[in-house]
Amino acid sequence: MYRPPRIALGRADSIFKACRSSRLYATSSEPTLRTALFFPGHGVQRKGMTRPWIEAFPQICKPFLEEMDEIVKCKLSTLIDEGPILQLDKTENAQPAIMAVSIMILRVLEQEFGFKTNEVIDVTLGHSLGEYAALVAAGNLEYAYALDLVRRRGEVMGECTRKAKEESGEEFGMIALVCEPEQLEALTAAVREFVSHGAEGTKDDSSALPAVQQVAIANANSKNQIVLSGSFQRIRNMLVHIREFGGHDPRAVELKSRSAFHSPIMMPAYEFMKKAFTPDKVTFPGRVPCICNVTGRPFSSKEDLVNNLARQAVDTVLWWDSIKYLDKEAGCRRYLGVGPGKVGRNLVSKEVGRSSAKGGGVWSITEPSEIEQTLRDLEATAKEVVK
Repeated sequence: MYRPPRIALGRADSIFKACRSSRLYATSSEPTLRTALFFPGHGVQRKGMTRPWIEAFPQICKPFLEEMDEIVKCKLSTLIDEGPILQLDKTENAQPAIMAVSIMILRVLEQEFGFKTNEVIDVTLGHSLGEYAALVAAGNLEYAYALDLVRRRGEVMGECTRKAKEESGEEFGMIALVCEPEQLEALTAAVREFVSHGAEGTKDDSSALPAVQQVAIANANSKNQIVLSGSFQRIRNMLVHIREFGGHDPRAVELKSRSAFHSPIMMPAYEFMKKAFTPDKVTFPGRVPCICNVTGRPFSSKEDLVNNLARQAVDTVLWWDSIKYLDKEAGCRRYLGVGPGKVGRNLVSKEVGRSSAKGGGVWSITEPSEIEQTLRDLEATAKEVVK
């Protein structure tokens, strides 16, 4: 069983004072150090993912998970701990579970280690579902409200998938296409060309097709990866088409999802969000800015946040644009991931690497055993900048 290290607990104040003071560093030739906090999306759920946290920090995690169960009105904590995994993988269960565990880890950092999110962190972002946790961390949404919204949205999304299967008799999900970076632009253009056409690549307008027959670009994840969403059979038909006629041969990787997120079949989820999510539930500005999935830029107003969080259900997640904006325009040098799984860290690292710039780095906290080294690295990178 993991035990929180005494050295990290004892040095928390000095560590985060150093982190805070690093934000004051600026010269005309070197940007102010900026630190981003990011959260994972759907697919990182696993049975037992709360167990090490409960064992290490029971005084924080047990009450937190009890509150989670009250908010979602079921014993989600038991499902996370014991399974069965087929039930946990359902959208209406997986999404609130991932979001809640992400915020629980952040609460451990804040309450046990003195981590002051609004002082250490300059900006937040989250991949797809992770955007909700990012908005909570940024101070735009209250945790309980956001979790309830994610649960209800997940129920609508689950029903979208079930209806699509019944209507078409096909299976739905998501497939990542991976290619060489220099080929991505042409590959994306070929996919968009196919998507803009009708069934089987004919010259009909695809928007006139039933939602179940459409393929969408769900995520633009990195310099060499996009993710397609829709019927598996129709995605495979498209791959045959672009390989035969477009001269592209990307590696196709089926993702851990049996729903076509960010595609036209999710239009009922968009409509749900338009009705259920209103500006009076939003605090704007928050404590720190939050990056919008569908624009790759910070939310600009309360109305912008409400509109684009609804659109996210059916629009492409511009993750690569978000990271490029932070890296190239905002001067972000430190990226801290919080939540289950390593997918988010891997995507960020692929784009910015473990930056050689002074005070740079990419870290993630997915298990209690990662806290001590991460805190040390944050302290070290902060000192590199302020000395």
